[in-house]
Amino acid sequence: MADGHRAAYLAFDRFPSAKGSAVHIRHMAAELFERYGGGLLCVLGGGDLPAYQREHGVEIVRFTEAVPNLLDRAQAFSTWAADRLAAHLDTLEICHVRDPWSALPALTTDARLVYEANGLPSIELPYAWPMAAPSTLAKIREMEEHCLRRAEAVVVPSYQIKNAVTERGVTPDRVHLIPNGADPVAPDVPRPPDAPGRYVVYVGALQPWQGVDVLLRAFARLADLTDLSLVVCSSVTRSRARPLVRLAENLNIPVIWRFQLPHEEVAGWLAHAELSVAPLTATPRNLVQGCSPIKVWESMAAGTAVVASDLPVIREVLGDLGRFVPPGRPAELSRAIRVLLEYPEIGRDLGDRSRQKIIDGYTWKHARSRLSGVYDLVVGH
Repeated sequence: MADGHRAAYLAFDRFPSAKGSAVHIRHMAAELFERYGGGLLCVLGGGDLPAYQREHGVEIVRFTEAVPNLLDRAQAFSTWAADRLAAHLDTLEICHVRDPWSALPALTTDARLVYEANGLPSIELPYAWPMAAPSTLAKIREMEEHCLRRAEAVVVPSYQIKNAVTERGVTPDRVHLIPNGADPVAPDVPRPPDAPGRYVVYVGALQPWQGVDVLLRAFARLADLTDLSLVVCSSVTRSRARPLVRLAENLNIPVIWRFQLPHEEVAGWLAHAELSVAPLTATPRNLVQGCSPIKVWESMAAGTAVVASDLPVIREVLGDLGRFVPPGRPAELSRAIRVLLEYPEIGRDLGDRSRQKIIDGYTWKHARSRLSGVYDLVVGH
């Protein structure tokens, strides 16, 4: 018999996983459940993850049905989540969601809705599903707007997403900016035992908007630096990385691939790198929707200098603490990497100041405190 939970957190996302989204879910859900003495966490499962789990007053239920079509799976998740919430209709006070498919079942309850908009499926979906018809995307946008407008509070991680959300009709006073965060990496974090002598690191997923192909082409121009390797810590599987692995082989680049590392191991790879690269592309996903790349936050927390695409979403995080290059330009990216390698004192200074910025105001503790303030507002209404 399920408890009558007062709080629920829903996400059409696998949890836990090696993705940055899972890190975000862990911290945001922890704040919610700490406040309400437990609750219900509805997420995607798969692999070895159990369909049901209970930890310290939190019931974790995972959607495990194998539905090949992405939209069909999202709709099936929505129906499944509604069934999970049904057992708590008499007690639910607040539902925190990350997407419209989680928001729709939450709106059938009397609970207050907090919508955490890290992305907009109507913009992002075509990258995963290129054959999506314009009429389908229009319906998704309509659903997205319906859910966002019904939310009592919308939480966003960047100004770019804040603008995108308000353009969908959400009044600015209900949109709350809570930047992503990172926990400072200890200065004595061990060097990964299989790390090469000198390396540049990329951490994250491998979707086209991440620009990893640009990074590979840039690294090919550094072939004269024979003691330098490129390490890619991918949050996705080896099979999904196959096109980029093939490109690296064709370019004859010494890439060291690491797939789906536990999050705590990534810190060591970041901390001991010469520098970290965030080569995001100038696509609608990054320019119109916006983002707040956790790879950049975590590089800063590790005290590692970042070379990144010159996009508003990156400048919002780094300020003047990075080296910026025009997106999609391998030659300019390789030049920026080379300059920073030739002047390591500049990289150390950027890394030290970046780490201090995190300590001063952008740890996950800071993010959770800001989220707690949003809950205070919502509950006080």
